[in-house]
Order: sequence, then C-alpha cells, then structure tokens
Amino acid sequence: MLRLRQVMIDSLPGGDPSRAWHTEALPALRERLGEADGDFAAFVVDHPDRPGALGALVVGTIDYRIGKAGSPLGRSGYVFSVATDPAARRRGYARACMDELLEWFRERGAGQVMLTASAEAEPLYADLGFVHKPDPTMILRL
Repeated sequence: MLRLRQVMIDSLPGGDPSRAWHTEALPALRERLGEADGDFAAFVVDHPDRPGALGALVVGTIDYRIGKAGSPLGRSGYVFSVATDPAARRRGYARACMDELLEWFRERGAGQVMLTASAEAEPLYADLGFVHKPDPTMILRL
C-alpha cells in the first residue's frame, strides 16, 4: 500500500520522492486497517502480473463535521491515495476500487465525498459524478 501511495505522491506537483517516511507510517497504517468498524477503509486490486504486489489502491476516511443541508448527519467522506501501478493502468482497477469505496461511504451515511483530482484522474471522477467546487481551501502545516 505504501508503494502505491508513493506512486501517487510522485505523480503530483511538488511531490516528495523520499521514502524515509514509509517505516514510520507502516505501524499506524496496520493499526487503522485492523479496525473493522473504523472510519478508514482501503480497497485494492492485486497486480495481474506480479504475485504478491498490488495493482491498484483507493483509500478513504469519514470525518464528522456538524451537519448541514445535503449532509445532515455531518459525515463527509474523503478520498485519497488513489493509485494504480503504471504497468496495470487502463484496466478499470481504480474504477472498481472507487465503486467499492463509494458504497462503503454510502453504507456509513456520508452525505458527501470530497477528493483532490489530478488532471489524469479527473475524467474518472467526473464519470463517477464528482463536480468541481469553488473552494477557498487553505492549509497550515504543523
């Protein structure tokens, strides 16, 4: 999973090619994956040509924010780490994983799902029904 997350990071503008974080991230990832009823989910497809390796990965979380119109329960899904191994692309694996993740969000009452789209992935997300939102998002790194 961390290998495919790095594939995604490497494809983004300003991505950090360092892999030093993998060792520190792995225990927390294993802990989150072990929570059967948690707010974190990953859907994967095995690589068709490399036994023991993943071909595609989609990961998401559910956050709680006070409810609003369109999301009265206050549950929002967030998709991140959508990645397909370069040798396994154009086979529908990311779409299959996204379909499963979106169903997981629906089952948990998420009223909306957000993501950040790369230019390459935008057609897939648009086909799934995602639309652009004029959002003045800002970030502070701590």
